Amino acid sequence: MTDRLDLVAPELRAALDYFPKIDFGAGIEPYRGNIFGAERPPLPPELVAVEHEERLIAGHPGDPDVRILIYTPPGVATAPRPAILEIHGGGFVIGNADMGDAGNRALALQLGCVVVSVDYRLAPETVWPGALHDCYAALTWLHDNAGALGVDPTRIAIAGGSAGGGHAAALAIHARDQAGPAICFQLLDFPMLDDRTCSAADPHPYCGDFGWTPEMNRFGWRSLLGTEPGGPDVSEAMAPARTRDLSRLPPAYIMVGALDLFLEEDLEYARRLARVGVPVELHVIPGAYHGFGLAQTAPQTQQAIRWRMDALARALGVTLA
Repeated sequence: MTDRLDLVAPELRAALDYFPKIDFGAGIEPYRGNIFGAERPPLPPELVAVEHEERLIAGHPGDPDVRILIYTPPGVATAPRPAILEIHGGGFVIGNADMGDAGNRALALQLGCVVVSVDYRLAPETVWPGALHDCYAALTWLHDNAGALGVDPTRIAIAGGSAGGGHAAALAIHARDQAGPAICFQLLDFPMLDDRTCSAADPHPYCGDFGWTPEMNRFGWRSLLGTEPGGPDVSEAMAPARTRDLSRLPPAYIMVGALDLFLEEDLEYARRLARVGVPVELHVIPGAYHGFGLAQTAPQTQQAIRWRMDALARALGVTLA
């Protein structure tokens, strides 16, 4: 392991000590709360000023209502605002919409946009396509209520990291196939796209040691699919990377660390999007592992934040200060 640690960028090594030791073999519940074991610091006044609202909206027919959080910048808008549907991460099995509170407030404030975070149902209690249906219900609600929310329905982006990035990619495909609400942009941070990574005959020799391991990945995918990942019984609809036709999807931003377990599946997804004419912005962070953003002050994290904000600003037609 020492030689693998040497591959981690020096600025990112200290944050590894703060990662929780996750063993899903011992059950999920211990990780369903605040897995980092510390209270969130108080929000600065400018983020407190962002309006926060919780609602329950109708889910897919036959499914329960979906909880969403809505973040609206302070002040009176002179024109309809853009919007972002944010989908949280957590390996399909943990996490909630509240975990991105500070980040979603910052997005709303800096981009002058409405942010809606969706509290989709988790696996294994809810298998595919439950979470996809919840995310699509939130997207449809956001589009249908754009007028009341002061949102421009032609400027709705979707965003997510890790499992949230996988859900966002799946949502873009589903919305296209359903001739649903238009999505102007998909922001995919280190997205979890391909169940076949769990069964690769020749796995990457240097990826997956930190942050999110192959064992955790198999558990997450098995929980979502309700079957073993990587097999022939997994349909193309169940994993974005299995989708044969990636044409006519929204422009994409993909960022991944060079030591992330998802490196090769994300690179391949970017290549395939570009191959069918979908504009793609791709960033690979040297020496970065899955979840390296926990090193909040590291230059790699700060650069990734700037890239992300710039990409969203361009897609939404916003000028950053």
